[in-house]
Amino acid sequence: MGSQPTEPTQQGFVMLDGHRIHWERFGSGDRETVCLLNGLAMHTRAWYGLLPLVHPEFDVVLYDYLGQGASDTPDEPYSIARLADALALVADELGISKLHVMGISYGGFVALEFARQHRHRLHTLTLSGIFLFPEELFEMYEAMSLRFYRLGPEHFGLYTHYLYEKIFGEAFVRKVGRDGLEPMRARFEERFRDQIHCLVRLTEAQDPHFAAVEERLPQYRAVTVPVLVMPGEQDRTIPLWQQRKLLDVFPDSRWLAIPECGHVAYLEQPQLYFGHLVAFMRARSTAF
Repeated sequence: MGSQPTEPTQQGFVMLDGHRIHWERFGSGDRETVCLLNGLAMHTRAWYGLLPLVHPEFDVVLYDYLGQGASDTPDEPYSIARLADALALVADELGISKLHVMGISYGGFVALEFARQHRHRLHTLTLSGIFLFPEELFEMYEAMSLRFYRLGPEHFGLYTHYLYEKIFGEAFVRKVGRDGLEPMRARFEERFRDQIHCLVRLTEAQDPHFAAVEERLPQYRAVTVPVLVMPGEQDRTIPLWQQRKLLDVFPDSRWLAIPECGHVAYLEQPQLYFGHLVAFMRARSTAF
């Protein structure tokens, strides 16, 4: 994938409701910018090995939500809408008027909210492993996750084993092996074992988000920029029938499933995933 950037060109913090949000920029501002939005429990450095697939053709902006990475980790209610507003603050800080936005998993929630609130600032929107409308099965999964979190650190490791069984496709697991997954799982457990409240707060933020969807539906439908929905074909976390409903919301949208991938297609098939993403951003059209 080429040489991996070791340090961002710029980095800093913006303030969101009295808390610090860490951001990074790769590039000098003379190219179009894409923001890659973290999934749950990710941090900006998780993208570094993949950046050569996007940069330097596009500048890249990364940031950590509250409760993740180098941003503040308050134990208080979080808002997905405000996490999306943080991107607008970062873009203002960097003098970026419009950008491409790509959200995977939890980052898809944030991307949807950025599109709803700041659609005039979008070139394109890409969504993967996410949905919009409340789903009973997902709410059951969310409730189970919260039960594990609230059991405390002594049970958290068991939950991470369950999570890592669920999120990948068969081909990726066969390729890296169960032993290959273990360092990834262990890093996740280590990062959040003593910060479980962050996962609780990020997960709880989904409830008011879903509660407001019907009221906000006209605002989502008003997003007229090109939208690419790019799930993993074997996603068991967010089944494809849930993700496909996004096509009925956005008037200029395209479905492009990545074969032999689970919930994290960008990691399982990076060349294919980012190849499609770059082609989409170049064209600024779903007819790429």
